[in-house]
Amino acid sequence: ERAPNGPKTFVNTANEYTLENYPSYAAPKIEGEIRLNRYISMSGICSRREADEYISSGQITVNGVVVTELGTKVHQNDTICYNGKQIQNEKKVYIVMNKPKGFVTTLDDPHADKSVMDLVKNACTERIYPVGRLDKNSVGVLLLTNDGDLAKRLTHPTYEKKKIYQVSLDKHLTRADMERLILGITLEDGDIAADDICYVEDPKSKNAVGIEIHSGRNRIVRRMFEHVGYKVGKLDRVYFAGLTKQKLKRGEWRFLTEKEVSMLKSGNYE
Repeated sequence: ERAPNGPKTFVNTANEYTLENYPSYAAPKIEGEIRLNRYISMSGICSRREADEYISSGQITVNGVVVTELGTKVHQNDTICYNGKQIQNEKKVYIVMNKPKGFVTTLDDPHADKSVMDLVKNACTERIYPVGRLDKNSVGVLLLTNDGDLAKRLTHPTYEKKKIYQVSLDKHLTRADMERLILGITLEDGDIAADDICYVEDPKSKNAVGIEIHSGRNRIVRRMFEHVGYKVGKLDRVYFAGLTKQKLKRGEWRFLTEKEVSMLKSGNYE
């Protein structure tokens, strides 16, 4: 809401910030050489894929010279410009959201009427984006940031991070099927196994279960249960790489604390 004759404000749990004083972190220093598309994406103006398009179309100069070759490397002290305007590595921002149902996390879906970006459009001046996917009908923990290096570490298949989901099924989950998922099954894109599964809420109903996995494959939880004969109703991610949605109502978000940012950067989480 806008205060009378004041800047736009928004609530982050118990604290109130403005677009002038929200938590942000110094841009990392670049050591040695890095690829030009990475430098451009670190400035926050676009993704690496979009940066490649800018480079190929001749919109990027390095020290006054147009560069169109993909894979070009640059240093910290080089002057990089996009359409004549110098770009620089920007401060980093980290937000955790309790994603509501009906909102997409993809940034390039022209048919989506509601995006999680609508919920954080006034959070900061930096260009943040969701880390990983939660499909439209799924809810729960979602990280948003402009830290591309961190996002890659959290989502790349070689850096499998712990995720816990609470799932509502269309029928009782049998012990036999629970064991099948833990021992491992084969999907069209390879083998997959749950790290753990347990009944939650009312143990007698057995329709609601918790599942722990480390895979980041697309729609993996829904596909695992479908493979053994169950339909997933509600899918709620309650834990992601050390982050939870504690004290966040559906659709609410907050900035990460310094401790949480340090945890994510240091990798001291499962």
